[in-house]
Amino acid sequence: MNYYSLNKKAPNTTFADAAVRGLAPDKGLYFPESITPLDASFFETIEEKSNAEIAFEAIKQFIVPEIPEDVLKTIIEETLNFNFPVVNINENISTLELFHGPTLAFKDVGARFMARCLGYFNKSNTNEVTVLVATSGDTGGAVANGFLGVKGVNVVILYPSGKVSDIQEKQLTTLRQNIKALEVDGVFDDCQDMVKRAFLDEELTSKMQLTSANSINVARWLPQLFYYMFAYKQLKSKHKDIAFSVPSGNFGNICAGMIAQKLGLPVKHFIASNNANDTVVNYMNTQSYEPKPSVQTISNAMDVGNPSNFIRIQELHNKDFEALKANLSSYSYTDEETREALLELYKDYNYVADPHGAVGYLGAKAHLKSNDVHVVFLETAHPTKFLDVVADVIKENIELPPQIMRVMDKEKEATAIATYDELKMFLLNE
Repeated sequence: MNYYSLNKKAPNTTFADAAVRGLAPDKGLYFPESITPLDASFFETIEEKSNAEIAFEAIKQFIVPEIPEDVLKTIIEETLNFNFPVVNINENISTLELFHGPTLAFKDVGARFMARCLGYFNKSNTNEVTVLVATSGDTGGAVANGFLGVKGVNVVILYPSGKVSDIQEKQLTTLRQNIKALEVDGVFDDCQDMVKRAFLDEELTSKMQLTSANSINVARWLPQLFYYMFAYKQLKSKHKDIAFSVPSGNFGNICAGMIAQKLGLPVKHFIASNNANDTVVNYMNTQSYEPKPSVQTISNAMDVGNPSNFIRIQELHNKDFEALKANLSSYSYTDEETREALLELYKDYNYVADPHGAVGYLGAKAHLKSNDVHVVFLETAHPTKFLDVVADVIKENIELPPQIMRVMDKEKEATAIATYDELKMFLLNE
């Protein structure tokens, strides 16, 4: 499988090169040259397959033979060593819990998968790779944990000061070893802009091999298609038509779901559920894409004003706005509406959600007003990662899981920066 740049001004390349580069030389995101649907029998018998078997069949066309089948199977087994349960909320709504991994966030799968891919590509390489990643919350901890101790890989994580939760900050600033954290005076978009600028800085790239572990990287982004297949496996016998409501920030997760749909997964519709960062909501209403500075919310992992992966979603729909509109709806919600949803889920259904899942629940409810489907909203992080918000709303103490207890008393280690020049100096002196 080859990959092409969505800017169409760079040579096509391999999965290995796309994963190591992150961004194409022309600044474009990489995209697979083709997507071959799986045989219909795969979905007819999906309930008989293990999660690892489903994942292997779904992703192998994008990766084999650069990673041999036996190695890919091992990578998948190691990546998926936790559960992905669907929990029923009411007759028309379920939630897919994606927070049972080591850092309690959906990004654990992509980070662990990518780390193992880079480890394989780097096993006989004496040159070190520096993974440079911006985080609005959960990416940082997942990447830090996934890459911890991986031979030949250094990780530098940029996060916006004061705009991630205390627990999220602990998860990305306390591991040390090959993990470094940079606390940026700014918002997530500032962090992301610095990362993109570094990839295009020839003075930097001539001295070090940079790659990204954000969802712009194909190795981080593609494995997220597994979630939708795992949900379908659990719901296939119960519901005819299924839609997914996805809390959306950089739009990598929902885009991966659309890849699963292209592979033949029967998905009736996608709902992009947003917080006050409503660039895509406005686009779907006006057909005018106008990025704007991100604003801070209680669902901070979605605080993205210019979602990188939306161009991939447009490519999947051949840049046909009407085709996209038929497959995607988008809604935005305020912090107050999010808090009300948290309380409703707890009081009416005895379910403790996190703020991102609550936004997904609101999108599910909106879609059901005019559609007869079963909607699965994605619960993307454990509620204790946003303890101050959730506990304040439901007025109950929430027991901290062991993954969080392990980092709570560790000392933060981060370097403060405010400009790209400071980032560049840090990288060159590493």
